[in-house]
Amino acid sequence: MRRLLKAKRMNPARLVVLIIAIGAGGVAAWLAGRSDPPPVAQAPQPRLETVDVLVAKEDIPLGQKVAAGQLQWQSWPASAANSSFIRRPDQPEATTKLSGSIARSPFIAGEPIREAKLVKAGDSGYMAAILPSGMRAISTEISAETGAGGFILPNDRVDVILSSRGSNPDQGAGRSEIILSNIRVLAIDQSPREQDGKNSVIGKTATLELRPDQAETLARARQAGTIALALRSIADATPGENEDIRRNSINVVRYGVSTTTTTTK
Repeated sequence: MRRLLKAKRMNPARLVVLIIAIGAGGVAAWLAGRSDPPPVAQAPQPRLETVDVLVAKEDIPLGQKVAAGQLQWQSWPASAANSSFIRRPDQPEATTKLSGSIARSPFIAGEPIREAKLVKAGDSGYMAAILPSGMRAISTEISAETGAGGFILPNDRVDVILSSRGSNPDQGAGRSEIILSNIRVLAIDQSPREQDGKNSVIGKTATLELRPDQAETLARARQAGTIALALRSIADATPGENEDIRRNSINVVRYGVSTTTTTTK
């Protein structure tokens, strides 16, 4: 009898505990319902359109014949492949077609191949193949003294200096002045490119890239005195600035050779 009364007295306590447990579960469910919603799945990014572009597989120096093994196709963003690049859909046989061409300008590994920087020599000589349109190749004698001690190499740029005492003894010690500026050296003797491992070449002849009027100026100057080449800093050797000094014609006349060469600024 006592046990029954004790059980009846404990029922309200159990009921309170049950109510508290149910309330706690409800609060937890409510808090869970207020949590951040799951992230919305983003639409997949559009696939980047690419195209195979012909590139140099390795470094190709100036004047070297290009072999098929030095070229390879490489995926390139279609939006960045300009019209000067060689694309596989347009020229699928380009690797074979360009084999044997001569590099008019050097390529570095991974650089896109452009036909404007290659030339097919065909029946022409090598120098004629790498000479830009409208330019002339003319040679002049040099020595260690007049060729910057042999440190002038193919593809360097130089200033051409004319030195002469003149035919009249009253002229004193003579003059030395720059007659051509920023001239590209095509070759030293018969070497049109720098030799591996050599930073100087003692040659007897330097072949220069000149415009026709500059070639005339140099030819006349050689009759008037001694020609020397001054090596330009690579920071000053900017292609496209192959210009005469304004007073070229005046200088050559001073040294006793008449000329009507027109100079440009």
